[in-house]
Amino acid sequence: MSKIIEVNNVVKTFGKVRALDGVSLHVKEGKVYGLLGPNGAGKTTLVRHMATLLTADSGSVIVNGIDVARHPDRIRSQIALAGQYASVDEFLTGRENIQMVGRLYHVPMKEVRQRTSQILKRMRLEDAADRQVKTYSGGMRRRLDLGASLIGEPKILYLDEPTTGLDPRTRLDLWETIRELVDNGTTIVLTTQYLEEADELADFIGVIDRGKLIAEGTAEELKNRLGGDVVEFKLSSESQKDAALKAVRSVAKKKPVYREEHQVISVPVVEGSKSLLRLAKALNDAKIEPAEISLHRPSLDDVFLALTGSKSSQKKSPKAKKGSS
Repeated sequence: MSKIIEVNNVVKTFGKVRALDGVSLHVKEGKVYGLLGPNGAGKTTLVRHMATLLTADSGSVIVNGIDVARHPDRIRSQIALAGQYASVDEFLTGRENIQMVGRLYHVPMKEVRQRTSQILKRMRLEDAADRQVKTYSGGMRRRLDLGASLIGEPKILYLDEPTTGLDPRTRLDLWETIRELVDNGTTIVLTTQYLEEADELADFIGVIDRGKLIAEGTAEELKNRLGGDVVEFKLSSESQKDAALKAVRSVAKKKPVYREEHQVISVPVVEGSKSLLRLAKALNDAKIEPAEISLHRPSLDDVFLALTGSKSSQKKSPKAKKGSS
């Protein structure tokens, strides 16, 4: 499958802040590429480069064979961006918002009307189509924003945290819409604060931290990097941290990580239940009684923790099986 987006050693600074520090990656046509990283890691900055809204200090972004810095106008008709916040006009109706975007894309009016009706149906906004958007709920506005981005039938869709703040039902509905778009050949670059969302939707995932791409792979490949299982235990007191880390070091496959906000220590292990017993004994010998302890297979959250040194601070999205509605 061909590469439709190529990012080559992109550097971007804002004053003294190096927002992107030599990022290189590629996105395959008709797939979902998920961008994960802590807040401020550089995800949105990278997407804005791909969408022709920023120009790199050095490096290049090639989209569908076109250098976006040299020929932004040639690529804009092939891409669309739906950001973290719905960018719709509250005083227009839902139908008028979509039609307005269609005209900006220079779509003939006959096609604009036809596509608008199709989009309103797809986004389940038919009943509210002729109401002013100021009467819409947050979820309806987000669906309208995503729908408006589709009026130009883009080959590539950039979704920058599209489900942030949505209720579980609306989030699952948007997941289904994203799957339908991919099934119809759209390439999607998705930034998300929900690790389950990346696990569910992304064919390939890049992890960005401090402006650098620090890991890439499928969800399973990233999880397999940790290997084995993970034991997590919660301390009764923060004063036990140093003693606990020392006690479990001999059991850990990799360096244990302490999460201060929850007083939890995560320990990658190899032998599952045997390691759990050894770890519990080590804690007992150190006279440390954890408030909670558990053993589980690695998740994307564990990968995120191991790679960036911090757990995702955001709420997790509801889990859903692929193909669910």
